[in-house]
Amino acid sequence: MKKTLEEIHKIREEKKKELDLRINTKADTREKHILVCHGTGCTSSKSPEILNCFRKIIEEKNISNVRVIKTGCFGLCAKGPIVIIRPEDTFYAMVKPEDCEEIIQTHIIEGKKVERLLCKDIDGRKVNRLDDLNFYKKQKRIALKNCGVINPEDIAEYIAFDGYQALEKVLTKMTRQEVIDIIKDSGLRGRGGAGFPTGQKWELTKKSEGNQKYVVCNADEGDPGAFMDRSILEGDPHSVLEAMAIAAYCIGANKGFIYVRAEYPIAVKRLEIAINQARDYGIFGDNIFGTDFNFDIEIRLGAGAFVCGEETALLESIEGKRGQPRVKPPYPATAGLWGKPTLINNVETYANISQIILNGSKWFSSIGTENSKGTKVFALGGNVNNIGLVEVPMGTTLREIVYDIGGGIPNGRDFKAAQTGGPSGGCIPKEHLDTPIDYESLKEIGSMMGSGGLIVMDDTKCMVSLAKFYLEFTVSESCGKCTPCRIGTKRMLEILEKLCSGKGEELDIYKLEKLAVNIQKSSICGLGQSAPNPVISTLKYFREEFRQHALGKECKALECKAMSKITINQETCKGCGLCQKHCPVDAIKGEGREKRIIDQNKCIKCGTCLTNCPFKAIGK
Repeated sequence: MKKTLEEIHKIREEKKKELDLRINTKADTREKHILVCHGTGCTSSKSPEILNCFRKIIEEKNISNVRVIKTGCFGLCAKGPIVIIRPEDTFYAMVKPEDCEEIIQTHIIEGKKVERLLCKDIDGRKVNRLDDLNFYKKQKRIALKNCGVINPEDIAEYIAFDGYQALEKVLTKMTRQEVIDIIKDSGLRGRGGAGFPTGQKWELTKKSEGNQKYVVCNADEGDPGAFMDRSILEGDPHSVLEAMAIAAYCIGANKGFIYVRAEYPIAVKRLEIAINQARDYGIFGDNIFGTDFNFDIEIRLGAGAFVCGEETALLESIEGKRGQPRVKPPYPATAGLWGKPTLINNVETYANISQIILNGSKWFSSIGTENSKGTKVFALGGNVNNIGLVEVPMGTTLREIVYDIGGGIPNGRDFKAAQTGGPSGGCIPKEHLDTPIDYESLKEIGSMMGSGGLIVMDDTKCMVSLAKFYLEFTVSESCGKCTPCRIGTKRMLEILEKLCSGKGEELDIYKLEKLAVNIQKSSICGLGQSAPNPVISTLKYFREEFRQHALGKECKALECKAMSKITINQETCKGCGLCQKHCPVDAIKGEGREKRIIDQNKCIKCGTCLTNCPFKAIGK
């Protein structure tokens, strides 16, 4: 049923009191809220079963002061499924359905914590509260403010956390230009990769002439290992919807589209629920909040093509055409959907808007660096202990993210490089660990922000193989419209395959560089132009590895198996036989206390013997 502003205000105040214990750890209440992560990662690890199990036990035991709530992602995916109990903020990690009975009995009924389930930090220390984890201490959540706190399927909970208050303020107290000026003054830049000033884009679209305008959200998150936008949509969909409505008001649009990949079923479901709830409340539709502003949103599902992350290819797909980039200019701000002025921002960009409106441009611009304001969300993955979703102020160094937040490299190995920006980005070597993560600093060292994927690699990784991995992805995802991208990337991949198979030569390195430059200069869209970046950056910082592959026919990381050779040092070997015991193909010979020898014809270079030798007698 459509709500008046007064009714929404009443819902906010009543719900705020009810949810005080979610944010106030000293809340004077006997009530407990059990928060169960229902992000994709935890859902795949049976968190829905955990939630249902809690509810069943509570019903059976007739416990009246406990609520069980599904939430979005808490961020620390490596510890999932995660259960948080508020108001005390107790953090239980890797919870299983069979643990629910013990948590209810011990924690809820007896008032004692279940010690064995308490989350452990990297140093082995048990952590009683979420904020005590090093993972969270250097983070600042703006875009992720509500993720892991509210039930994303309950609009009343979003409203309680100041939801739709920014939209109300904009529609009832501000002109279109005043809103745009706040966004411009905040310094917010697009979080989708290019970093174009958001307020400027809004103003350009506002000034474009047209009897119909559109607002679009790019939720086609295609980078390998990236899950930032998905997590925001799963954990706080209303923040994106509210921002799209604000943007629509500013540019003079009455229709919005969210383009999200169909392979994000949880995000799609929660978007559908959120949109329907907003319509029921009268927040979407005609005469919103009693004004003359009309607005509604539709979801468009993408088939998972990487190229549809490029804004004009995305527009083509929404129109029902094949997802291929358009030649620019004209830009979407003047000729977008069906030739009409269209504003396109990605999920994370929109997720910042309401907070900027409520807290002011000065508040937002005080965070970050001179030219990169606010925070950035990263999907932290690869060879790092704390895999998960992080949000840090711009200017936080790579070292801080990897070691302070990420908990360092597993097994005490050395950091070798990090890849930012996905297939369009570049690698950052060890000598640049103290580089501030912002738009300008990353560009200076040959990488880019991208949408927010951050893959960490230890000293066992082959950088030639890494470049090949990203080129394989680019080749398979190329739309094929322009020759440089369609053919050029394929030729680059062939050279990399040649190098990794031990058949390369030094001339191949020169060919790679030449092709990369030509593709950058002549491809139609930004994805094609940036496709060679992973190769260019790895060549810049790890050229010697390419030379080893080309001239020495050697891959010291053992990833390129055609050139790898594992041997046993006869002086160091003690004849213990552990390597032989663990070899999956019986490639190691020797009996009793004899020193072992590897049969190179049988060896598959899996590296099992290396990890199982207690005397470090086996090497590359």
